[in-house]
Amino acid sequence: MSQEQLNENLEKLSPLLAEFSQQPIRHFINSQWVASSTGETFSNNSPIDDSYIGEVAAGTAEDIDTACNAAAEAFDDWAAMPGKQRRELLHAIADAIVTNAEAIALVESWDTGQPLRFMSKAAIRGAENYRFFADMAPNARDGLSLPAQKHINYSLRQPIGPVGIITPWNTPFMLSTWKIAPALAAGCTVVHKPAEWSPCTAALLVKIMHEAGLPAGVVNTVHGVGEIAGKALTEHKAIKAIAFVGESQTGSEIMKQGADTLKRVHFELGGKNPVIVFDDADLDRALDAVVFMIYSLNGERCTSSSRLLIQKSIAEEFVEKVKTRVAALNVGHPLNPSTEVGPLIHEKHREKVASYFDIAKDDGATIAIGGNKSDVDGKGCYVEPTLFTNASNSMRIAQEEIFGPVLTAIEFEDEAEAIEIANGVRYGLAGYIWTGDSGRCIRLGRDLDVGMIWVNSENNRHLPSPFGGMKASGIGRDGGDYSFDFYMETKNVCIATNDHAIPQLAKS
Repeated sequence: MSQEQLNENLEKLSPLLAEFSQQPIRHFINSQWVASSTGETFSNNSPIDDSYIGEVAAGTAEDIDTACNAAAEAFDDWAAMPGKQRRELLHAIADAIVTNAEAIALVESWDTGQPLRFMSKAAIRGAENYRFFADMAPNARDGLSLPAQKHINYSLRQPIGPVGIITPWNTPFMLSTWKIAPALAAGCTVVHKPAEWSPCTAALLVKIMHEAGLPAGVVNTVHGVGEIAGKALTEHKAIKAIAFVGESQTGSEIMKQGADTLKRVHFELGGKNPVIVFDDADLDRALDAVVFMIYSLNGERCTSSSRLLIQKSIAEEFVEKVKTRVAALNVGHPLNPSTEVGPLIHEKHREKVASYFDIAKDDGATIAIGGNKSDVDGKGCYVEPTLFTNASNSMRIAQEEIFGPVLTAIEFEDEAEAIEIANGVRYGLAGYIWTGDSGRCIRLGRDLDVGMIWVNSENNRHLPSPFGGMKASGIGRDGGDYSFDFYMETKNVCIATNDHAIPQLAKS
């Protein structure tokens, strides 16, 4: 049955891919599809079998300048639009995303190698992002009443201006909506620079937004490489803020590039997240969560629990169960509904992930299972789902973000050592705790140096909650009203009751 479903999905995908192969993916600027100013393009291939998808416009500094100017020109009218009207538009976009959800999932799976079982939900989550922030739009400007004895203070918010949004290649559609929707709800206009390795669904998204009635210039999409198009965006004087999801080193470069124009930045960066399993945990549920949170989405997610910290008293038995589950993972064609692990995004990334197999051996760790490049029918950017054991936290496999289906198991003796190991990396995005001790939950929630903690759970997304990291994992928070803290300026108005004493100078 799964082979029949794969064939059916390939048949559905065929006409969608034909559109990408017939003409290049172009920029979308001021409601117009336009080629690069130089006419240059770059090729986009599927990581599934290296088959050619199509050409993509190679953005230039001139293209970025045109897009930024369009966003600046559209800003005043968009910011002045009543929040209720913006809400209607964002709901219309959400409706259109749902209508096109199957096409979005098929295209994204082919473009990124992500299994369809996950991508089919990503489009729906994208629609949820628009609906959530749509409903916040009417009250986005609201502030606080802050009365004093002889003055009335009140705060209010206003959109910061045109913003740049740079999104990554892992689950690109959903992460684009996660950034663009709150920006629009706040009243900002947008220049979006998608990752060059996954451009297809960015083109679908901006088309959907335009056809739903978004005014000209409100969202502009420019494709291209980070060193050219991305740099031009982060340096452009019309852009007031940059929201970026990606590697920590790139975030550092963006901060430098935006310094001259004093840009506000919001960074969701790398992670080396611990899942800490104590001997009093529900071990069956913990096992499910440990396997899911590193091997789903091909391990290419910032919140993946890539370090398994396991209490010594249960380590041998638990790790053996993990190994058994890893061996049973279904690696295959991502459009096959039964596939659990697909190919990595690009051959360059596969080489990076595979390099850690030798690094692990050189550092003295054991490759309990996996540890090789792989393929499906002789094709694709696959690696075997891998488990490292006999590891210590000082090893590179425990310190560096591998960003693939690779788990490093590290044993600990007690709670104090678990905290020391968990915090002993440069990253601080997420942490996962499995224990039956409620006091321990509270203590670790306090003591782990990470921005998000899940207790006895996998990564569960709650839209009003703050999402973001500490240390090298980022700056700022997404989610709920926290998003508006980034996309809006807060100002205070103080009005006197006219009966307070004003200090006097130079009065005889």
